[in-house]
Amino acid sequence: MEQKDAGHRKRLRDKFIRVGLDGFHDYEIVELLLTLGTPRKDCKQPAKEAIKRFKTLRGVLCASIDELVEVHGIGPNNAFGLKLVQEVARLFLKEKILEKSHIRSSGEVFDYLYHSMRDLKKEVFKVIFLDGKNRIIEVEDLFQGTINTSAVYPREVIKRALKNHATGLIFVHNHPSGSPEPSESDREITKKLSSAGKVMQINVFDHIIIGDNRYFSFADNGLMV
Repeated sequence: MEQKDAGHRKRLRDKFIRVGLDGFHDYEIVELLLTLGTPRKDCKQPAKEAIKRFKTLRGVLCASIDELVEVHGIGPNNAFGLKLVQEVARLFLKEKILEKSHIRSSGEVFDYLYHSMRDLKKEVFKVIFLDGKNRIIEVEDLFQGTINTSAVYPREVIKRALKNHATGLIFVHNHPSGSPEPSESDREITKKLSSAGKVMQINVFDHIIIGDNRYFSFADNGLMV
């Protein structure tokens, strides 16, 4: 049985080396990741159970360590490995956007931040800080939880902008519901932040809301004032 399992793991790894993840089922990708933590153990069944519980590969990677270890066959080492992969991916995507010479469109922001924000269970409010040539200086998470007018502080945003020597700002937050349509609170936050930016002569270019495979741009819809 052990020899059979070893052969199966080798086939999965060889397939990945040949074609990457194209053609892999979600459970097979999870299985490959689990074999890194337990290379001598059959990981197919735990991988299938993880997908059954969390629905998708994204769901597995976004599950907490406590949730992951509740799946039979996934121990602390496996859970740690899965969370590490998720965090490395987020760091990679952040560094990718920091490499951009400048931001050209709301779609470009969406492309770089979607994968790190689409499965978050809480709302996260990010700020992209730009220099005078619209080059990215930094991307920071400033607020978490329910994003409303009482949770987002313009003073803190301006404080971070001054610390980063930013002359331009783009705001991005996610809607865990999947719909990117702005709420009345989102509209009010945008107005307050835009007003605070004008007072300090800092340009507020856009506020982008990320939903499930789509986004809403205040700038694209003529709502930046």
